[in-house]
Amino acid sequence: MTAPDAAELRRRAQDLLAAHPPAATGRTAFLRARFDAGLAWVHYPAGLGGLGAPRSLQGVVDAELAAAGAPDNDPRRIGIGLGMAAPTILGYGTDEQKQRFLRPLWTGEEVWCQLFSEPGAGSDLAALATRAVRDGEDWVIDGQKVWTSSAHLARWAILIARTDPDVPKHRGISYFICDMTDPGVEVRPLRQITGEAEFNEVFLTGVRIPDRHRLGPVGEGWKVARTTLMNERVSIGGARVPREGGMIAPLARTWRERPELRTHDLHQRLLNLWVEAEVARLTGTRLRQQLVAGQPGPEGSGMKLAFARLNQEISGLEVELLGQEGLLYDDWTMRRPELVDFTGRDAGYRYLRSKGNSIEGGTSEVLLNIVAERVLGLPAEPRNDKDVAWKDLSR
Repeated sequence: MTAPDAAELRRRAQDLLAAHPPAATGRTAFLRARFDAGLAWVHYPAGLGGLGAPRSLQGVVDAELAAAGAPDNDPRRIGIGLGMAAPTILGYGTDEQKQRFLRPLWTGEEVWCQLFSEPGAGSDLAALATRAVRDGEDWVIDGQKVWTSSAHLARWAILIARTDPDVPKHRGISYFICDMTDPGVEVRPLRQITGEAEFNEVFLTGVRIPDRHRLGPVGEGWKVARTTLMNERVSIGGARVPREGGMIAPLARTWRERPELRTHDLHQRLLNLWVEAEVARLTGTRLRQQLVAGQPGPEGSGMKLAFARLNQEISGLEVELLGQEGLLYDDWTMRRPELVDFTGRDAGYRYLRSKGNSIEGGTSEVLLNIVAERVLGLPAEPRNDKDVAWKDLSR
């Protein structure tokens, strides 16, 4: 079967709109119909929300539907599902898993979270201690996860746990899909410096996961997890933004609207950051084009590094530009938001929230090592624990 071209995709989008007029069709019903028509993510296989078309043609469909006022799936709210769970399920899931999970994931009917980091296994994720013990057709999970975005909203989670403590840490991990409504799953809020609790800690006590919800072979969960992590860094650092979009937008707007705040020094710093933000945006565009031909690689780590540094420097300059106004903060109310708006609210929020950018999605220190070793080809750091059984590691 020949992959559809741009004209064919445009025709299919028009057929969808004719059969399901957005003004007369409920949001969820329209999104389901779009998925079934293969117009959700066109590069996915037929029957799984796609048509086997080039990834680069997704914009043709999106533009056609947006012009007609069709609803989107609110991608910021379901970013973990779209950017991390979906490509992992597509790459390692069984046919049954793909059919069960991808459609409600894409439509936003089921929110996903990521149960990876632990109190003792953040930067060194492979040192995780959450255990999964086989019991018949189930796995029994016990442990604690932390820094889990959207866990308070999630129906499902991607989870890695240790299934064999007698082998080196990278080799004894397996990858599961966890039902967040199951008995034994407890979600507690973690209040952040912003006052909000968008993150959570999750306690798993005797949680039973059927073996049919395992992704990939037993003991090869680290390989599966690397697919998730590479996609995560691309989704964070390589997000599509318009020219002068993202964190630079409110700073540039303030500069134009408040000439009385300007100084020569601030002007030079703004220009430098504006140029760097534009370079990062164009680099992200090139990275997404490279993804058309294959899987995400370590380049996403470089983009995520730039994203964190720029956000922190830009938000710091904005607070400095505003002077005393920049010290104001609008609302310290404890709340558990449905999504994170890095450019929303006021300058104080942006300044505080950006501090987490160099931690979440892989710390900047770890990403520097990845770029050094896998992009620049520098010698790997010595790792004394590489061939030591996990149970013999000092913790």
